[in-house]
Order: sequence, then C-alpha cells, then structure tokens
Amino acid sequence: MKQLPFFDRHDEIKRIYRTLRSADSSLIVIFGRRRCGKSRFLQQVVQDRDIYYLADTRETALQIKTLADEIAKKIPEFNSVAYPSWDSLFSMLNTRAKPGIALVLDEFPYLVQQYPPLTSIIQKLIDGRPSFHMVICGSSQRMMQGMALDSSSPVYGRATEIIKIQPLEAGWITKALAVKDIPAIEAYSVWGGVPRYWELAAQFNDLQEAVSDMVFDAHGVLHEEPQRLLLDDMRSATQPHSVLSLIANGCHRLSEIAGRLGKPGPNLSHPLNTLVELGYIRREVPFGESVKSTKRTLYALNDPFLLFWYRFVHPNRSALELGRTKGVIAECKRFFPSHVGFVWEELARRSTAFLEINGVHFKPGQRFWGPGMDGVPIEVDVVAESIDGKHVLFGEAKWEEKTDLGACHAALMKAAGQIPHLSGKNRHFVYWLKHPPKKIEGESLVIGPSQILEAMR
Repeated sequence: MKQLPFFDRHDEIKRIYRTLRSADSSLIVIFGRRRCGKSRFLQQVVQDRDIYYLADTRETALQIKTLADEIAKKIPEFNSVAYPSWDSLFSMLNTRAKPGIALVLDEFPYLVQQYPPLTSIIQKLIDGRPSFHMVICGSSQRMMQGMALDSSSPVYGRATEIIKIQPLEAGWITKALAVKDIPAIEAYSVWGGVPRYWELAAQFNDLQEAVSDMVFDAHGVLHEEPQRLLLDDMRSATQPHSVLSLIANGCHRLSEIAGRLGKPGPNLSHPLNTLVELGYIRREVPFGESVKSTKRTLYALNDPFLLFWYRFVHPNRSALELGRTKGVIAECKRFFPSHVGFVWEELARRSTAFLEINGVHFKPGQRFWGPGMDGVPIEVDVVAESIDGKHVLFGEAKWEEKTDLGACHAALMKAAGQIPHLSGKNRHFVYWLKHPPKKIEGESLVIGPSQILEAMR
C-alpha cells in the first residue's frame, strides 16, 4: 500500500523539537485516538540517534528483552546482559546513553497493562533527572491523559509537553485522495479527518467502492471499527455503543437517550462525559448560552465516520453479515445527501474561525434555536461573534442542488433580528452552499466547498 505524504502537524513538531533540544531531560506525553497518525508523527521527530520502541501485549520480561535489543542498535552490547526489571534497564540506559537522546515508547499503555508499577518507576527516573529524554505515546486516550493530568498519577506534573494528536482538518483530504470540491466534502463526510482512513480509501477508484469494501463488507477492515475505538478506553463498549447509536439516529437530548435506554438521566452523565472527552460526541448549546447555565443542551456525534457507521452500518448489521449489501448500498445512496448535509453544516460552523469574512475574524460558529424575542421559535444554522466583539455573523448551510438565495436571505434576516443580546453589532450574512450561484446580488457572501477546503488546511 502506498503511504500518503505527511500532512500538517507543524505546530506539534515545533514544540517537540524545542523540548528535545533542551539541555535538561524531559518527559513528553503524546496521545490520541486510534489511526490518527501518532506513530507517523513520531517518525517525523525521531532522529537517528534516538531509540524508538513499539510495545505490544507480550509479558514484561519479553518486552524488556526486546527493548534492550532495540537499544543495542544504538548502544553496542547493551543487550549483552539480562535485565531483570524495568528499573535495571533504565538505570543502565541512564549510565550509557549519550546526553540528549530520546527514548520513545510507542503504545505505552501495553507496557503498563502488563506491569502497572511502571508509571512509578518512570516518576523516580524523571525526578532523578536522567541523561536522556523520554517520549511516551498511546491510543488509550483516558489512560494517557490521566497519567499526565490526574493529580493521583505518579507522573502528574512531570511532563514537559502534553500533545493530543487530533484528526486533521477537512482541507487536507483534497491532497490525500486527489479529489476536489463536492467529492472532497462527500469523502470527508465518511472518513472524517483520520489519516489512516484516507490512506486505506486511496486504494480504491471511488468513494462507493471504498465504502462497500472496507465498511459494508463483513470482512472489511473498518467494519468493526467503532467497537475497537471504544475498547481502547473502556472496559465494555456496550453502553457507549448504544448511546452513540441513539444520538446518530436522532436522539439528541439527555431525556430522549435515557428514555430509550430505560435509565435515569443522571446515570448517563459519566458515559456521556467520557464520550465528550474522547472527542466522539459534542455538547451543543444555543449561541449566547453556556453548558453550565442552560437546560437546552443537545448531543451530537463529533466524528463523521462514526456518524456514517451508526447511520448506515449498525441498523443493517444482520443483512451485511449475510453478505446482502445491495439493499444497504441503495439505502445509503438515498439518504447520503442528508448525511453529507449534516456534516456540511458542522463544517460551516467550524470554518468561521478559519475564514476572514468581510475583513473580520470570527470565533467558531454555533447554532441558535429556541424562542426569539417575540416568543416565536427560530433556528439559525450558524451564529458567530467576531474576535473583537463588534461584529456578529448569521449563516445558513444548504447541501442541495438548487437554493433560492433570495428566500433564504429574507428568512435569515428575519430570524437574526429575533436573536437576543445582539443589537448594536455589525451584522454579516453568509451562506454555505453546495452550488454557489455565479451572480450574487446584495451584500450576502456565499461560500462553497472549494473555499472551505482551501481555508481548512
């Protein structure tokens, strides 16, 4: 399989290089969900003199022996003796390593699963100011983040850098899959910003072929992907699996989710908070309100691939297991535009922070829903305040073949005048359209797929 070029991550690489150039030893913690390119990222920062080790699930004694063999490639005869413990190996490395090298332990959670006291050993090592830098990396987000930020963790407060590798922005998919505009948005609505998904999809001629082979086929590499993601961070995937399925298929309020599961709402606080922390779902509140003060919180899937999977794979598991994919493909084609429209709307809100609109820089957009100042319910797809607080943006996102821009503008102006607490600000009206018109009348600004993709990379 052809490896894709390395995209973005410039800020993260800069931070790592700055730390590794320091004369003082450091502990760097890197984490993020599966397939987001953590190992590829490490390849960009590891130098020839550094020691890179990819851990696995074997017993501790075998892991120590394999790491000693890896170190021996940089430090001759390092593996000529047997090391009975992690303590003894790190002690010898501290004695023999040239100052400033980095020991990189990839998939570090596997080592801790086999030997939980390892974090305490690393604490003592770091406190003793070793001669080398240590970089630990892993896909278990809760374990890695907890180890660095939980005050009960032995290594709490000792990390010089804590870097979370996030999915890439939508614009990079144009280079990864050699697609532009509408096809690029459609591809992003399935694969999201996960580089490994892009790399796998690049093998196929088009999006439908890739989805049929990797997602719909019961033997496909991504057919069981959500369960793998959830089990990286949870003992059981059953409850979060159910929650994600309900949210993807229209249950956005806590009361709705709890009612469908037959459980009290407070019992779902922990799994919902966990899914938010992992980046799989997001909380939405109306523009102008906060999560702490409002009761109008909605939950939405934050990851396009999970949204696609729970909409089209999960409800059709039985048919797909029997190899009856034609009906599922037909259903996907029928409802795919509405799925893309959901992702397009979220891209519109996110893009306000990347676009300079009428010479003004805005914060990320939010939805507004609820009663207007006259008590009549209204809904606006995008509302964003400028960085300086002097401007406000109102927008609508439409993923349809033809949009009546005049009618859309009239409706948006009426709704914008009903949103509380925004009087006295300069107003901007923006429309995110699948097919921007060639001629635009008035002061409205229309943004199409090409502008979003160019800005979001």
